[in-house]
Amino acid sequence: MTTITAYVIAAFAEIGGCFAFWSWLRLGKPVWWIVPGMASLVLFAYALTWVDSAAAGRAYAAYGGVYILASLIWLAAVEGIRPDRFDLIGVAICLLGASIIIFAPRS
Repeated sequence: MTTITAYVIAAFAEIGGCFAFWSWLRLGKPVWWIVPGMASLVLFAYALTWVDSAAAGRAYAAYGGVYILASLIWLAAVEGIRPDRFDLIGVAICLLGASIIIFAPRS
């Protein structure tokens, strides 16, 4: 599995899990919504272990950029709010930083 695929799976699993809690606490959904939310958060943590990195902290740091992109996709697809130009500029900067962190040649 590629690093990008692992990050995408982790991002949507994390957002889905967190949104389940958000839905319960902020949108009045039933408490049982946290059960699939917790399962999704377990998948998130597990998916990050698939990243090809010798250091967990570096894998997590680079993941941040992918998480921001996935959050904006979620914003549009699930919440129906279109990201504005500042969202798009911000995510581009974050993805550049994430790419430098994870793909930089290291000895």
